[in-house]
Amino acid sequence: MHDVASALGPLFLLILLGALLGWARQPGGDFWPRMERLIYFLLFPAMLVATLASADVSQVPVARLALALLGTLALFASLLWGVRHRLGLDAAAFTSVFQGALRFNTYVGVAGAAALHGSAGATVAAVAVALMVPVVNVLCVTSFIAAGTLGSSSLAGSVAALVRNPLILACVVGIGLNLGGIGLPGWSGEAVALLGRAALPLGLVAVGVALRPAALMRLDRGVWAANLVKLALVPATVLTLALLLDLDPVSRDVALLFAALPTATSAYILARQLGGDAELMAALITGQTLLAMATLPLWLRLAA
Repeated sequence: MHDVASALGPLFLLILLGALLGWARQPGGDFWPRMERLIYFLLFPAMLVATLASADVSQVPVARLALALLGTLALFASLLWGVRHRLGLDAAAFTSVFQGALRFNTYVGVAGAAALHGSAGATVAAVAVALMVPVVNVLCVTSFIAAGTLGSSSLAGSVAALVRNPLILACVVGIGLNLGGIGLPGWSGEAVALLGRAALPLGLVAVGVALRPAALMRLDRGVWAANLVKLALVPATVLTLALLLDLDPVSRDVALLFAALPTATSAYILARQLGGDAELMAALITGQTLLAMATLPLWLRLAA
């Protein structure tokens, strides 16, 4: 494995560049919301399709990787609901803590896996995305339903959005092309791959643009609880399971990387749409992204 700091450093620099562009409001207008939509609906799905359609998935220990990642998600989803009343949070704040503890920043994860282990890391990362994105989305939407923060109309809309999630659809298409032995024939393979290559640098800059430094002033119980789970307990659990399951070094590193990622910037939009505490969500996104610049390299060095 390359030196962790050398591999992750450029990724964090792109995030900081985005933060500077956001602070300077450059480019102006609605450039970044439109760019985020382009990344989310076209570029990142193209990268997933290109990776999964041609990947040798047989080299990835899918069952053991799923057990480590999905088992940990299920464990902490259950634990959070078990201690909900002890946290003393209202329904809106709890849903934001739930998202902050379980969601992960896909752009940073895939870029980090590729930086650490090249094409092998990118393949395992694509499999991790295919495993985790549907499960995390279902868990988070279910948390809003169970907490009672959304009405029936919002429920119908959120279920429809879940079914149309471009990352889930891209994983289904990529895996289908792979299993069917079709791949991406002719020029389509390179064309889709070229689109996908634009996703990660632009996605990382967009992560920085979405940060809200003013939100860091919020340091209540919800912030501490979500950060403790997301940046400490989840990666510790995944690392333990990865060692017990005897995952190979690439799969172990990628599993740990995805476990230790900061929460997704898209969680803010979901909090606003489905009745969560959007300000708390902004504090979690910003704080975890900045903290992860220190904690991610530490976890990966520990695994190595």
